[in-house]
Amino acid sequence: MSSDPIPTPLPRRPHAAAVQPEEITGAAAVVRTLELLGVDDIFGLPGGAILPVYDPLMDSTEVRHILVRHEQGAGHAAEGYAASSGRLGVCIATSGPGATNLVTAIADAYMDSVPLLAITGQVFSTLMGTDAFQEADIVGITMPVTKHSFLVKDAKDIPSTIAAAAHIATTGRPGPVLVDITKDAQQATAPFIWPPKIDLPGYRPVTKAHGKQVQAAAQLLVEAKKPVLYVGGGVIRAKASVELLELAEQTGAPVVTTLMARGAFPDSHEQQLGMPGMHGTVPAVLALQESDLIIALGARFDDRVTGKAELFAPNAKVVHVDVDPAEISKIRIADVPIVGDAKDVIVDLTAAYLSAKKETTPDIADWWTYLNGLREEFPLGYAPTTDGLLAPQYVIQRIGELTGPEGVYASGVGQHQMWAAQFIKYERPNSWLNSGGAGTMGYSVPAAMGAKVAEPDRDVWAIDGDGCFQMTNQELATCAINNIPIKVAVINNSSLGMVRQWQTLFYDGRYSNTDLNTGHDTIRVPDFVKLAEAYGCLGIRVTTEEEVDAAIKLALETNDRPVVIDFVVSADAMVWPMVPQGVSNSYVQYARDHSPAFEEEI
Repeated sequence: MSSDPIPTPLPRRPHAAAVQPEEITGAAAVVRTLELLGVDDIFGLPGGAILPVYDPLMDSTEVRHILVRHEQGAGHAAEGYAASSGRLGVCIATSGPGATNLVTAIADAYMDSVPLLAITGQVFSTLMGTDAFQEADIVGITMPVTKHSFLVKDAKDIPSTIAAAAHIATTGRPGPVLVDITKDAQQATAPFIWPPKIDLPGYRPVTKAHGKQVQAAAQLLVEAKKPVLYVGGGVIRAKASVELLELAEQTGAPVVTTLMARGAFPDSHEQQLGMPGMHGTVPAVLALQESDLIIALGARFDDRVTGKAELFAPNAKVVHVDVDPAEISKIRIADVPIVGDAKDVIVDLTAAYLSAKKETTPDIADWWTYLNGLREEFPLGYAPTTDGLLAPQYVIQRIGELTGPEGVYASGVGQHQMWAAQFIKYERPNSWLNSGGAGTMGYSVPAAMGAKVAEPDRDVWAIDGDGCFQMTNQELATCAINNIPIKVAVINNSSLGMVRQWQTLFYDGRYSNTDLNTGHDTIRVPDFVKLAEAYGCLGIRVTTEEEVDAAIKLALETNDRPVVIDFVVSADAMVWPMVPQGVSNSYVQYARDHSPAFEEEI
């Protein structure tokens, strides 16, 4: 038996009275959960099935609600908020048509990996399935275009479900998550428990890459004679721009940034070749096509980049880095697949490359000689107009030059989108917002509104076409009333410009239903200056090159209300270069056939 003395037990602390969780309504739980998650701003529009939430929302001092004029505007505003700041964007709508009006923005966020939380009201659970007034199965409708869609029928499940939704939306590959809450769940009471237990056994995103795969990628990189860093929007979502710069400078490899990745790598950097793809720069397109190694970072080999996929970069080995394993080898089989967060993988790859470099000396001098020759032969440019109207490329270029790299540029979809991607110089991530995957007309104005709410100290431009602008310009009222002074540049060619360009090139100039009659005739329908004024904005019309700078400067100086500039531009201007859809990028001749000089010939 041990002779050690028996230790004296520590005195017990007196039991504190058990604190009972506060009993609150499900509606109040929605608001409190958003507050505790750190949500500052939400965009929405009330209706019957979500009305219970709007009552406690009125009392919140932490969450600012911005009343939009259309639920699609709420969704795109939440997207712009998230894409410009890197934070979670939140939108809210009622059941039925309110919820379905969010679907376009939800699908858009899904395609472009935008962290979005959509909260919708639903009819009473006892009425579901009866075709009740304003009933729609929004969970079923959105399941294909969300990371996950939740239906909540019990008030006690609200905190944990919204917290889980926010977690899913912002981790792994970011994306939209929908939480649909029945009206009876909003009205019922339940104990509010925080922090809630989040149990997602099937959701385990991989962020740390396998070391051997990274080493294999590094070895390919030191041995390559014609490497390219193919950078996609995943680098921006992963906040990996600083790490990308380090990798690029250590390897000396050329960099191409996709439409979604503009700003991920500075345009002023000597290794930047520009945007690849259908309307990419000649050096960027041919660098990919003629490479012997593609390091794809957060990119998905979209058809707009590859052209005919089976003929894309036939001599290249592929290292494919993506946090979403479903993207790897989906279109192009990867020689080295790496599942992981772009930021972590790039750090590891840089270290592995520097280690491998000690054994093998990279030699890409001839590759750069060739690429620099392409830069010299095919600089990005545009032809002057022949009808006396403004060149849209010039207008957009001047917006970028006068605003500078600290501005935010949100584009609609079409010709103006491509020109904005080409002719504005992007030096930092989150400065370029657009609808890349879905190609959603109407994105620009509400996205710019959301970006301005998230980044109030930056100049925020909505660069829109006259077609896109007419789809969501009602949000100018939201901007005017809520003191959100965005700048809107309407690139007004009086037509659906990109569709018209295709009709010019592929349909013998048969312009079927693409003339909008917005700016070139005596009667303007609508008159964008009058429309701007009706919404409480400053409206300006610009028709000559001499007026361009003064109008842009006035817009930048005006911060007490939104500004709309109607730039009347030529309908004949086209986006060049252009690789026609469904063909290979491999023919070098495309550059000569589709350069600005060709524009003068047609």
